[in-house]
Amino acid sequence: MPSLSRELAKWIVGLRYEDLPPEVVDRAKGVTLHCLSSALLGSQTNGGKQAVRFITDEEAGVAKGATILVDGRKVTRGGAAFANSEMAFAGGKWDTYKMLTHPGTSIIPCALVGAETAQASGRDFIVAVAAAYEVAERLGADFIPTVMSRGFHPGPVFGIFGAGVAAAKLAGLDEDHMNSAIALCASLAGTGIEGPRSGGKALREGAAVRNAMLAVALAREGHVGGETVLEGDAGFYHAYTGNNKGLLTYSFEGKTQADLGAITRDLGNSWTFLETLYRIYSISGYNIAHIDVTAALCREHDIRPENVERVEAVVNWLETQYPSPAFPVRREDGPPKAGMTPYYTAYAVVKRGFPVLQSWGGGPPTVSDAAPEIIDMMKRVTIIPSHTMTLFGPRITIVTKDGRSYTRQGTGREFIWDFDEEARRIRDIVPGIPIPAAQYEALIATCRDLERQARAAKLIELTLIEK
Repeated sequence: MPSLSRELAKWIVGLRYEDLPPEVVDRAKGVTLHCLSSALLGSQTNGGKQAVRFITDEEAGVAKGATILVDGRKVTRGGAAFANSEMAFAGGKWDTYKMLTHPGTSIIPCALVGAETAQASGRDFIVAVAAAYEVAERLGADFIPTVMSRGFHPGPVFGIFGAGVAAAKLAGLDEDHMNSAIALCASLAGTGIEGPRSGGKALREGAAVRNAMLAVALAREGHVGGETVLEGDAGFYHAYTGNNKGLLTYSFEGKTQADLGAITRDLGNSWTFLETLYRIYSISGYNIAHIDVTAALCREHDIRPENVERVEAVVNWLETQYPSPAFPVRREDGPPKAGMTPYYTAYAVVKRGFPVLQSWGGGPPTVSDAAPEIIDMMKRVTIIPSHTMTLFGPRITIVTKDGRSYTRQGTGREFIWDFDEEARRIRDIVPGIPIPAAQYEALIATCRDLERQARAAKLIELTLIEK
């Protein structure tokens, strides 16, 4: 039997634009716009500026390389991927797969570098993005909370594979070299979470994309990565989940066993990529549904804040113990504070929505900068953990002072939408980005018509500030 990396490599190399369902093409455009929008915002944050400064100081004068978004300077391919990833992360507009991974902050920066250096078309870019998301999300699907419980952040751990696949596909690697790229990504995966738990700053997807570019470069030069590096007795899954048998410590679906064979089963016919959702609000991902589900319930029944007696939210229990029940740094079902789940639920009751243009870099709100009516409502919100509730699908019940009760169940799919809806909602960031509104509209239009673009690198050019 071929190894997992070999099966994936064969599928990636053979994938063509004509193989993609229309909804996959649409999602590839949407996640691209989402990541570029986040990078525009992130370019103005301290974290984004620091990343650009670090790379340009280290890599000034590169003759052949790739372009840093917004800034426009050329650095090494790995350096550009790092800086662009860090800006996308700093902007706070991430996509999300199963709460703890944000594939776009890894995949899109490497796809942009790959497209620019290979002078790839929009169609080539879409294919690479679709393949990258599918591989990264299939590799992580059942294992994300188990990996987190072992002290590794699954975002960069699985993101490196997506980043590597995107760059390798655009570089035109054949099956053997693609297999090695995947294998080398397994060797270069990492990122522990004890640092931020003990006062440090997380090393996240930026490091993963730089390592991914190294893996692809080594594979391209003939460095053989091995065959059973994923499922082998001393392989990736053994290292990051504790075994290579599919045994799970935690699962969002309550499973105790995963099937490693499912990673490659029905590739190209069943698309895990379509489960990617848009974290449109710059807050912890598991809180976004609380806003929209609660706001919709209030609008549907015209529930006014002054008439609310209490609010109950039944949620997936893993959403209440971030980042993992193994070592939670916060309990969302504990005494409510500004910036916790009860706060965002209360915000939706009072405001019937939440701002899209909001600073991520400043951290969660505090009592001193939150509206008093939201703080008061927050104290009436109770979070109830459940082992059967779907991820990102809270069941919100509002009890009014006249004794009536109103309930709305989230589906977990409220933030999965098509490109047109993404473009409509993400436009709210325009007052906060460093390029003119007309230029941003051109960026949206280019993403929408990406399959017709002769050069995918046009996306990069549309982020640049005129000097």
